[in-house]
Formats: sequence, C-alpha cells, structure tokens
Amino acid sequence: MRSDDWHLTEDIHEFLAGAGDFLRSRPALHTTPLTVTEKLRTHGAEATVFGWLESGGKVRASFYRRPSHRLTLTPLSAEQADTLTARLADLGHSLSGVTADHDTATVFAEAWQRRTGAAPVPSWRGRLYRLGTLTPPEPRPAGRGRVLDARDQDDLIRWCGEFAADVGEAPSLDADSWAGSRFADKHFTFWETPDGTPVSLAGSTSMVGGMVRVDPVYTPARLRGRGYAGAVTVEVSRAALAAGATEVVLFTDPANPTSNALYQRIGYVPVADFTGYDFSCGAPEAG
Repeated sequence: MRSDDWHLTEDIHEFLAGAGDFLRSRPALHTTPLTVTEKLRTHGAEATVFGWLESGGKVRASFYRRPSHRLTLTPLSAEQADTLTARLADLGHSLSGVTADHDTATVFAEAWQRRTGAAPVPSWRGRLYRLGTLTPPEPRPAGRGRVLDARDQDDLIRWCGEFAADVGEAPSLDADSWAGSRFADKHFTFWETPDGTPVSLAGSTSMVGGMVRVDPVYTPARLRGRGYAGAVTVEVSRAALAAGATEVVLFTDPANPTSNALYQRIGYVPVADFTGYDFSCGAPEAG
C-alpha cells in the first residue's frame, strides 16, 4: 500500500499506532473519536473498521465504522471524502449513516450518494463547545455537588434512563442493560439541595489526550429554570480542570437556545456544528 493513501484495519492497536497522535493533536475537535477508541481499546473493538489517511508523511484524517455500519469521520475536504467513498465502496463496505462536522458529513454524504445511490437523510445535529474561562453562575443555587458512588447505582440508572427518554434515545435502561450502555464508563455528579435531594445530574468521560467531555447534563423538567444545570456543569468542569484537563468540551442541541445560552454564560465557546445522516437504501448508479 502506498504511504499516501487510506490505510484500513480492524486492529485498534494498529489504528492508534498510526492515527493516535493525530487524534490527540486536536483533542477538542476529535473528542468523539478519542473517547470511543479509548473505550474500544479497553473493552474490545469487534467488527469495527478503522482508517487513516496519510499524505506527505503526515496523517490528515481518520474514521471508524462501528458494527452498526455507521461511519464517524474527522474533518475531510471534498476530494478526500470522494477518495474515501470510492475506497469503501470498492471494498464492498455498506454504511447505515455518517456523523462528522457539518461540512464533512455533507460532502461525504453527497459523495456516497453519487457512488451508491443511497440518499442521505439528516438524523442528528449537535454543536460542540470547548471551555474558555470557567465562570460560575450568579447567584449560585443553594446546595452542593456530590460525586456519585456505588451506593447511588439504582438512582443513577433511573436518572440516565429519564435523560435518554427525554432526548429521544430509544433503549430503556435497567440494571441488566447498564453495562452495555453509553453511560456505564462515565463519572457522575449530582447537584443536591441543602437537605440532600438530588436535583440535577452531570456526567463526564475519563480524560483522553488531555480532554474531558461533559455528557450528559440532565435536570428533570419540573426542576428546570432554577440554575441547577449550570451549577452541576460548573462542578464537573472544575473537577476536570483540577484533574489536569487541557480541554473540556460538551455537545448541545443547536435548536435549544436555553442550553446554548447557559453554557456560553458559564464560559463555553462554540467550536463547530456536527451533523449525522442516515443513508436510505439505494442502488449504485449506472456508469
């Protein structure tokens, strides 16, 4: 294989040897590939395809495709997207969708449609923020943050289940499904009122490449508008900085002006908009 080419592998260790430094070079923008590949490195990456693009002796881009056949990309030019679609299609790879920064996801989806006939359908939007100067809200609501431990497991599963239902994530959560959920490997903090009642929840990833992502943040609907989400987000953000994080990031729904305004008030700065597309069934174009 030429060095100036897309390199594909199913070996997570080979991928990280080839693209790990590239991912760590922009930890905020590469937050999802960093956390996902760390989880796969730790727990196994069965049926996951990885790839990285080398050009001029440097890694320029990377991707991974999960068993669901959904592709996640780092930023690509239109030309790079076209060469990747050609490579994947020629190798017989099927894709159920793609997620990336908006421009990359769009040029890739258009290239995939030209190559396969599969029409892209927008399915997700997110806005990535990185922490600038942490600015605690004033006035701060009464109470304190408390890091959860094993004694809180039942409450944690219930809260994360409520969050998942609130944002339209399909799987229900219980003790049996928890270990395989996207929440299981995160660290959680409650904001509690002075009498110890939990009123808001924030999670965060383990640090990878100096980066921590805050996810999820959830306040039950009946308790919103009282400053609890801002307070608990400040708590986990401050803890990440204290642990040595050089980048603290989070995603929001860009259609939610309340959450976007909140995070900006406490010091988060927009980085990029992200888009997910699902691919409808299609047939390759005649050529």
